[in-house]
Amino acid sequence: MTIPPGLELDERDRALLAGASGPGDARAMRVVVALAGAMGARRLLDITSAHVDSCLYHGRAGLDFAARLAGTGARVRVPTTLNVSSLDLLHPDLYRGDPDTAQAARALMGHYEAMGCRPTWTCAPYQLPTRPGFGEQIAWAESNAIVFANSVLGARTHRYGDFIDICAAITGRVPDAGLHRDEHRRGRMLFRLQGVADRLLASDVLYPVLGHLVGTAAGTRVPVIDGLPRGTGEDRLKALGAAAASSGAVAMFHAVGITPEAPTLEAALGGGRPDPVIEVGPADLRRARDELSTVAAGTPVAVSVGTPHYSLAEIGDLVRLLGGRRVAVPTYVNTGRDVLAAARERGWEEALAAAGVTVVVDTCTYITPIIPAASGLVMTDSGKWAWYAPGNLGYDVVYGSREECVETAVAGEIRRDPGLWG
Repeated sequence: MTIPPGLELDERDRALLAGASGPGDARAMRVVVALAGAMGARRLLDITSAHVDSCLYHGRAGLDFAARLAGTGARVRVPTTLNVSSLDLLHPDLYRGDPDTAQAARALMGHYEAMGCRPTWTCAPYQLPTRPGFGEQIAWAESNAIVFANSVLGARTHRYGDFIDICAAITGRVPDAGLHRDEHRRGRMLFRLQGVADRLLASDVLYPVLGHLVGTAAGTRVPVIDGLPRGTGEDRLKALGAAAASSGAVAMFHAVGITPEAPTLEAALGGGRPDPVIEVGPADLRRARDELSTVAAGTPVAVSVGTPHYSLAEIGDLVRLLGGRRVAVPTYVNTGRDVLAAARERGWEEALAAAGVTVVVDTCTYITPIIPAASGLVMTDSGKWAWYAPGNLGYDVVYGSREECVETAVAGEIRRDPGLWG
């Protein structure tokens, strides 16, 4: 291939491109080099890890691409985790979709394992025991993983998508461009919280709503959020970032005094001036909350929580809120198999089963047909689930807090806390 003007390749890059390590590696390198040309990069960077989203089955093209790479001996050069798939391999009986699709999805998963990827099957690789540190250059796909890595961990990844992710993992290289570079990581616009009640700031339910509001306004820009409580934890930042990456295309945000590149507002903005400055008050948050529901009321056919995958702490909180009660409608919690293993050691898997709650791993209920009812109203505590499920699977959605989801699941009818939003 013709090397893009201005792009300098080292000897390793040229050797891979020439096929010294086989046709699969050469194919992957061609993709990375073409991307570097499109992004205007002058060089490539080494990465320390990758997270691949291409393992989620969307059609024959993805299966053919992976089969060709794996079939020509391509293997990853850096530790590589895998995003959710289309199947729950630990609970295969949950799948209610087309058998041919399931067969193709399983074949796709096998190709990625054959290339040396770790079969983690989670959208939250940052919850695994090993994760990248501050300043590490990585190549992560999956929108919520990208925004968490950049924002909360301070690692550096551009917003990589299907096929590019596995090519970066095979070559161990990415373009020196986009969010790998300082100048693209500074905040461009400011969201300032004003007049938000302490009770709401202290509730998990706020963070997907705020993320949805931010993502809708920010698009692809890097937003700065000022006014969140100091010490806001990772699970809340996870929920905020996931919603912002769903309603918008946010790949990084700064929370002043909380995220590592935003010790101060000035640091978050990189010395620049924000444009625009958006004041966010209670009425704005109520409007954003309402946008996450397609209907205001109704009888739920299911409750689904844990998108992105619940952490161990969130599983524990779910068990606490259930308090030994049984659910009255099908209720699902989505999590990673590593988290499930830790929950099992604490007796929480058994407690969830006793309550009638179904644990889903390796995939998610907004992607894969798992819920028995083909249509109807589902309640969720996830901004991401609320954003995607209506289009993906055709459900109506009511968004609420984890507490509201539990009370709804137990009662079999929508339960809300009318005083929570002021």
